[in-house]
Amino acid sequence: MEKSGDTDARESTRGAVSGPDTCVVIPMFNESGVITDVVRAVRARFDHVICVDDGSRDDCGALARLAGAHVVRHPTNLGQGAALATGIRYAVDSLCAEYVVTFDADGQHDVNDAAAMVEVARDQGLQAVLGSRFLGDRDDVPATRRLVLKAAARFTRATTGLQVTDAHNGLRVLRRDAARQLQLRLHGMSHASEILSQIGRSGWSYAEHPVTISYTDYSRAKGQRSYNALNIAFDLAFNRLRAAS
Repeated sequence: MEKSGDTDARESTRGAVSGPDTCVVIPMFNESGVITDVVRAVRARFDHVICVDDGSRDDCGALARLAGAHVVRHPTNLGQGAALATGIRYAVDSLCAEYVVTFDADGQHDVNDAAAMVEVARDQGLQAVLGSRFLGDRDDVPATRRLVLKAAARFTRATTGLQVTDAHNGLRVLRRDAARQLQLRLHGMSHASEILSQIGRSGWSYAEHPVTISYTDYSRAKGQRSYNALNIAFDLAFNRLRAAS
């Protein structure tokens, strides 16, 4: 595994607009309070943004479209994994994306980190670049969540062979060939573990990259509760047994 532990790549791309071969996929569910600002920030750096409205009851789909995003809608809520699968498929099949960025709708992610990760994928010829909040200088992870995430990373290292430091980070880059091969069977929050499992099983080239997570009151309210990590671990273990059968 290759790691990029410094900030040179992020600084070199700060302010530059990513090429038209990159799409940012944002799954969203009832995000009308923040989605306009998130889409505008992403569109300042990326030409193509795809928001997948996963059966929302508010007007986040209309707001995302007004902010300049392509919007795809699920009639009912299927879960974040299903929304990502829909968005990735749309990016690859309809917009012919060479690189797909997955980006959370709650404002936690920094678009400059996303741009830097795309450049790392390009420059190093990687199939996947994974964001890690535990690399670099800043680490604002709440104490309870840190324990859960560290345990999840240890579980992932043991079950996939990937030497990752952050197992549940929604900011990642997939090259076209990896995005086309990706198959998400777990439609809920367990998709993050499932993606890592597929990277390890398929032998894709990858690296981690330092990212900053902004823990706002809104993102804390929208985020997973710590005990959901137990459900994620169960789902991942069940899926691994199913794949082996």
